[in-house]
Amino acid sequence: MSLTDTPLGERIHIAFFGCRNAGKSSLVNAFTNQPVSIVSEVAGTTTDPVTKSMELLPIGPVAIIDTPGIDDTGALGEMRVIRTQKVLQKTDLAVLVVAADTGMQDADRQFLEVLRERDIPTLVVHSKADLLLEHGADREGLYVSAKDGYQMDLLREKVASLRDPERESATLTGDLVSAGDKVLLVVPIDQAAPKGRLILPQQQVIRDLLDHGAIPVICRDTELEETLSAGGFSPKLVITDSQAFQKVHELLPAETPLTSFSILMARYKGILTSAVQGAGVIGGLSAGDKVLISEGCTHRRQCGDIGTVKLPALLRKKTGQELTFAFSSGTDFPEDLTTFRLIIHCGGCMLNEAEMKARERAAAKAGMPMTNYGIAIAWCNGILERSIAMLPEFGAEE
Repeated sequence: MSLTDTPLGERIHIAFFGCRNAGKSSLVNAFTNQPVSIVSEVAGTTTDPVTKSMELLPIGPVAIIDTPGIDDTGALGEMRVIRTQKVLQKTDLAVLVVAADTGMQDADRQFLEVLRERDIPTLVVHSKADLLLEHGADREGLYVSAKDGYQMDLLREKVASLRDPERESATLTGDLVSAGDKVLLVVPIDQAAPKGRLILPQQQVIRDLLDHGAIPVICRDTELEETLSAGGFSPKLVITDSQAFQKVHELLPAETPLTSFSILMARYKGILTSAVQGAGVIGGLSAGDKVLISEGCTHRRQCGDIGTVKLPALLRKKTGQELTFAFSSGTDFPEDLTTFRLIIHCGGCMLNEAEMKARERAAAKAGMPMTNYGIAIAWCNGILERSIAMLPEFGAEE
């Protein structure tokens, strides 16, 4: 990924669903003006979800997903349908493609009901309009043709109009600071830090602060005391990497607002309230309880890794119990969550809001509390109340 790329977790995910040979792949290629998917007359040519990043005005950066047919059959077909269903977890906007010459099938109707149950904004599109006289004139619904480009611009406009405008106002820090405010960011550089770069949540917070006219000041935890003692420096807010929470808390004046990158990410991804509630379970953990620690990305584990080393050690120390831990990363989020007592998730910077909310719903359905790294660390250090006190969700004035 280049420095100019928008992370996948920040892109609106638009998925194209439909039966085999409904024309999904041809439509995706025409929609993106690029040969994203292989096109064939053979039913079931698309065997795995295919994702293409692009810009779609007026939305901006999006991820377009072509999926296998929802009516696939046989042992392999059932596996493809399962993969298509998993795409639902990260779908922000859905396009249900129905072949104009055959009309809506039972599988289409059933899948449309699933989309509605999940409250996913959906557009039903009749493809292959070139097979009909006058391109489906006087017929109800949107008729398009990938073959001759009929109404493709209108399709893009209608897909863009599905986007919830309230989501566009989502911000990491914009409602916490004002233009000209100095915000101190504490970024430890240790063995677990990626070489030569900041991690994505840190980059995103810096950019968000700049977008809102605030002044980010950055230091390592080892220079925090020196930074705070600089003449005339009084930060409006301090945001720290969760691993340095306790140290920063002890050095900061009690009246200075403090939170973490991870807590801001939980808020940005829409799971803050349930994650704060989930942290309360930590105090009731007993010997043998199984804790799932899940990350949304895959990376090479470094010495002192927070997920596999530091968090388990902190939880064992805080609870005084010999807990059992399981780990997942990337898209490998367990389907059966009932064996766990608690789920601790990363900030989810590589996952879009839809997928984070889907994981939150899966945990709730299984009756499993879920929190995240920063909130769990703040709870263990006895500073959770301070770390969320400046957030409007918990009574702070906007």
